[in-house]
Amino acid sequence: MAGEVERELLSPCGLYCGVCAVYIAHRDGNEKFKERLLGVYGLTSTEEVRCRGCLSGERFLYCEVCPIRDCCLRKGYQGCHQCDEWPCELVEGFPLPVGKKVMLRAIPAWRELGTEAWVRSEEERYRCPECGYRLFRGAKRCRSCGVEVDLD
Repeated sequence: MAGEVERELLSPCGLYCGVCAVYIAHRDGNEKFKERLLGVYGLTSTEEVRCRGCLSGERFLYCEVCPIRDCCLRKGYQGCHQCDEWPCELVEGFPLPVGKKVMLRAIPAWRELGTEAWVRSEEERYRCPECGYRLFRGAKRCRSCGVEVDLD
């Protein structure tokens, strides 16, 4: 990671936006990737696959109504890592098992490392262990070398 942390990518729940498939597909204008994400999220148009980060003015439709994000903003927290009530019922009841698993890993790491080091660790985590290709959260195989991965 070069330069400063992009604050709009710091999702309060710990699902760092910089490695999110929706964010990456939108950022890169990758229509083929967007098409693959339609089924994952139950969407009908690639126009719905857009996001500039959880704390940006252009959020993915599910993130737009996220109760975890709203809770942190209401409490004046940057993220769940600042909350003494974590993990709460919002995390425990998160509808996507992989997302919940990542939150339960990421929030303690964010607390321990601090924001800048945590962001670096998330970006480094989502690289192919064989070739170093940048991956997205949830990837099962490296697009570059084809090796199977399980990084979440």
